[in-house]
Amino acid sequence: MKILFKWVVFLFCCFPTLLLAQDASNMIPKQSAVKDTARQTDLIDIAKELFKINPQKPRTQQEKKIYFSILPIPGAVPGGTGRALITSTTAGTYLGPQSTTNLSSATFAPYWNLKGRFGLPLRSSIWLKDNTWNIQGDIRFLVYPQYTWGLGSSHTYSDRSLVNNNYIRFYQSALKRITPYFFAGGGYNLDYHSSVKSDDPGVDLKQYTGYAYGTGSSSVSSGINLSLLYDTRNNSINPLPGSYLNIVYRLNPAFMGSNNSWNSLYVDYRKYVPLNKANKNQLNTLAFWSYFWTVFNSNAPYLDLPSLGWDPYNRSGEGIDQNRYRGKSLFYFESEYRRDLTANGLLGFVLFADVNTVSGSGTLFKSWHPAAGTGLRIKFNKGSNTNIGIDYAFSKGYKALVLNLGEAF
Repeated sequence: MKILFKWVVFLFCCFPTLLLAQDASNMIPKQSAVKDTARQTDLIDIAKELFKINPQKPRTQQEKKIYFSILPIPGAVPGGTGRALITSTTAGTYLGPQSTTNLSSATFAPYWNLKGRFGLPLRSSIWLKDNTWNIQGDIRFLVYPQYTWGLGSSHTYSDRSLVNNNYIRFYQSALKRITPYFFAGGGYNLDYHSSVKSDDPGVDLKQYTGYAYGTGSSSVSSGINLSLLYDTRNNSINPLPGSYLNIVYRLNPAFMGSNNSWNSLYVDYRKYVPLNKANKNQLNTLAFWSYFWTVFNSNAPYLDLPSLGWDPYNRSGEGIDQNRYRGKSLFYFESEYRRDLTANGLLGFVLFADVNTVSGSGTLFKSWHPAAGTGLRIKFNKGSNTNIGIDYAFSKGYKALVLNLGEAF
């Protein structure tokens, strides 16, 4: 663990120097300013054909056009608390020339189970003209019941406890471009949990988890973050070949309102490798994702500890219950194979596998928890390259059918 921490700190300190030494001419080029999608097909094209709507000219990506993808679906409420209506809305637009500016995106995915349990999450990544700034936002108002299994692997899958909590999250960061594809900045983070208690009669959360902090009725974590970002992708909704590295160091001092002072580090790396560079219109890609998340103090609130599925986009651990593994440190790795099934890009498929290890009742890297699955992709909006994903994922003692807009990473 000490060796891993030294390497993480080394990467955090030296990465800017490595980027400054790169030749911008060797970077992955941006897509052309106007993308011709005439030879591609999505569900919008099919709907136009069914309703006899004939466009006067082929659809292309025009400057600053907004692309919406809306999908109302029935699904399981996070945490296993029954069925709910979940509406996922994704919007993408360009705030500058497409040849020099990434696609800005916003995702709003509210859910409601008709019994007072609901969530209003809004996630955004705004790229200003020529990528001079990247503004990141994550705002959530949730009534969020969720099963918990304590720290590490201290409890079996059936020995779980449903924990109610009202949750407010407000994250806002601004990162300035330093060199091509490298950004640095910071922002403010707030996590406020209230009405924290177990639904199970007679279960004391502090005793059940064996953890003293944040297992009472409420907890507050308020502080600042320092962020480094390296991103050669130009579409976060459905990433094209490229790389992504995000390093976030968070400080939560008591004088800013936190119950206790504590710090954390989150390091997220992703790589996308095209397998058919000669034919860029046909998707055939390997994708890799790994992150390391740790807290440095022993008094971080229980619900703010590193936990599977609680990465910034809540996409890790497909095939395993969200929150199944929680601890003071978490390491995660996932690989995915993505390929088109049809020449027009309407249908595709993915194969994926992931594994995680978490500290808690044991040592990090001592116990590994794998999962795997496969999925179908249907092109919903070719302008923003947004897919509907229908995935079947499984792990030991668990399986799930997941419907999403966009890719897991």
